[in-house]
Amino acid sequence: SLVIRGEKDEQAVLCSKDKTYDMKIADTSNMLLFIPGCKTPEELNANQASCNIIHSQIAGFSNNYWELRRCRPKLKKLRKLLMEDPYEGPDSAKDQTATVSKYTTEDLLSLIQASEEEILHQLQVIGACVIEGYWRILEFDYEMKLLNHVTQLIDSESWSLNKVPLRTCLEELGPLEPIEMIEHILLIYGRKYTDDGEVYFEMCEDKICRAIAQMLLQNAVKFNLAEFHEVWQQSVPEGMSTSLDQLKGLALVDKASRPETIFLLKVEDLPEDNQERFNSLFSIREKWTEADITPYIQDLCAEKQTVGALLTKYARSSMQNGIKVYNSRRPIS
Repeated sequence: SLVIRGEKDEQAVLCSKDKTYDMKIADTSNMLLFIPGCKTPEELNANQASCNIIHSQIAGFSNNYWELRRCRPKLKKLRKLLMEDPYEGPDSAKDQTATVSKYTTEDLLSLIQASEEEILHQLQVIGACVIEGYWRILEFDYEMKLLNHVTQLIDSESWSLNKVPLRTCLEELGPLEPIEMIEHILLIYGRKYTDDGEVYFEMCEDKICRAIAQMLLQNAVKFNLAEFHEVWQQSVPEGMSTSLDQLKGLALVDKASRPETIFLLKVEDLPEDNQERFNSLFSIREKWTEADITPYIQDLCAEKQTVGALLTKYARSSMQNGIKVYNSRRPIS
């Protein structure tokens, strides 16, 4: 089935079960006729011995039609809605008295301009879960509290990060937090699998290191890069290795400053519109290398579009100290 989605201040889109399309009115030189019960040539029986002339009533006509073009689902609003009331845990007084809106799947389908499959996939990407029938995002401090419980248990039990038993986690951590939250944090930061009938999780080193980096960076405007790397490595669970590659789309290194610094810059905080995104990035930094800017524009690529094509359209390239850099095509105020 097809459904048109969009609020009064939004450009309407057409959604199938798994895709989203821009809608644009196009003119045609041929008049289109609307005939109830009309059959196409393919539907008529070609072996009929005689052909009958059918008199049809024309119900209407049009000189234009809707032209559809596959587009990126507009998912930024999804996180924004869920962040109105992040889940802070079962003991949160705010959660028990909150008057802020909460959203079911049906609510989100009516508010988000994307197909059902795209919305459900994005909910998984942002780590949302259903609590008492409503989709919720964990408040970051609560998420880190849950993750810390799990990593401390892994350390105390000397488990391999590749084989963390679900049943034991729930038994040990159940008195501290709801078991649904313990399993949810394992699903966010690990991969679930079964071995000999027992459920285990393989913990994702990159995700855990990235989350701890965000925790360290969120309270600092800028952080000395060398000092940050040292503190970061000391903060992650034993056996894990940190790398700046883990921070793509989360933090940006300023190599021009002395000493070099690093600061939080999350791709999900940037505008969803292409031109606005580039304006925002070029207001933060005048010139970008392709490696630095790619994590912040990759999600803008439409079907079969490359980062290079986006840069050609919205940026101007030049050489600086033998390195290709990109700056804005228009003045940034």
